[in-house]
Amino acid sequence: MEHTDQRRQGQNQSGPERGPRILFFSGGTALRDTSGELIRSTHNSIHLVTPFDSGGSSAVIRRAFHMPAVGDIRNRLMALADQTAPGGPEIFALFTHRLAKDRDQAELLRELESMAEGEHPLIRHIPDPMRTIILVHFHRFLAAMPPDFDLKGASLGNLVLTAGYLSNRRRIDPAIEIFSRLARVRGVVRPILGQDLHLAARLEDGRVVVGQHLLTGKEADPLASPVQDVWLTASQDSPEPVTPSISAETEKLIAGADLICFPPGSFYTSIVANLLPRGVGRAVAAAPCPKVFVPNTAADPENLDLGVAAQARVLAETLRRSGAPADRAVLTAVLIDSKNGPYPNAVDQAALVDQGLEVVDRPLVSPESAPLADPRLLAEALLSLS
Repeated sequence: MEHTDQRRQGQNQSGPERGPRILFFSGGTALRDTSGELIRSTHNSIHLVTPFDSGGSSAVIRRAFHMPAVGDIRNRLMALADQTAPGGPEIFALFTHRLAKDRDQAELLRELESMAEGEHPLIRHIPDPMRTIILVHFHRFLAAMPPDFDLKGASLGNLVLTAGYLSNRRRIDPAIEIFSRLARVRGVVRPILGQDLHLAARLEDGRVVVGQHLLTGKEADPLASPVQDVWLTASQDSPEPVTPSISAETEKLIAGADLICFPPGSFYTSIVANLLPRGVGRAVAAAPCPKVFVPNTAADPENLDLGVAAQARVLAETLRRSGAPADRAVLTAVLIDSKNGPYPNAVDQAALVDQGLEVVDRPLVSPESAPLADPRLLAEALLSLS
């Protein structure tokens, strides 16, 4: 799996448009800075993101429009945005801006209306035709916005994606394509599913919880019992499982990757959740590339008891359930930093080898990034393995 790292990095940096197709199953913000590092070397990374977020401003949009969550999608798109292009910094500032949380609804509505009219300072200096396209999206959102929609803390980028979704017959992929062109995104970002679904989990104490936000430890009390199983539901009001399938296009993206990465992040809500839909395991197994698990180096509120080898088993078992044949590899390696990574749960290298996995031991954690992986070091390691 080892390559001549310096030569490969030099080739990628001299022509990132020809860089490798590194595919990530992820969500949230854990991969944001690493994504920014990657665009120096490749414009072809692929990010399959969980659309099951049920907290924060994403929850407000989902309740109003019955749609997949767009917050993590927008976050990753902005991490891959080229801010050196004309209008790039202005679009980045607009799409990452949030309306104030301490102002009343009438004030916030007037501010959003000033955006739609092109009068707001954030949009005034964006060059055409991008400016005109964005104005159309703000008008579309205002026309569809329910009277009781809470604008406090709303992300303008999320509102633009929502408007694109509504304008394209409730399809998220065309909305992402438009957003990507506006922000000069250097990579591919897609939700693993384009449906309005939720994440449910059974805990070892027998309790069943429905809603991603109840598992992360951010908007609810941290879990007191380990997760035993996770699945998807059609509603946050019912734990009844559903088994949707990924699209043919998503399956093609997975099967055509040069490297598949299960990266650091919330283990169940960001990584495992992406592997639940039917077809994911089949596509991963069909890909002839390396398939690398990069475990968290720091504590994860969702993972109370699993060491790295046990996490690898959960990933493999989930991929088998989503269609991977028993005789095909779904994981080939685990990337760790045994010297600098604190790993709150054990790293049993012998157990990983027993699973048929190669243990790749590289510097990943720097003094500046500790206890987390350094984005530059992680990007370099992944590029060298692709």
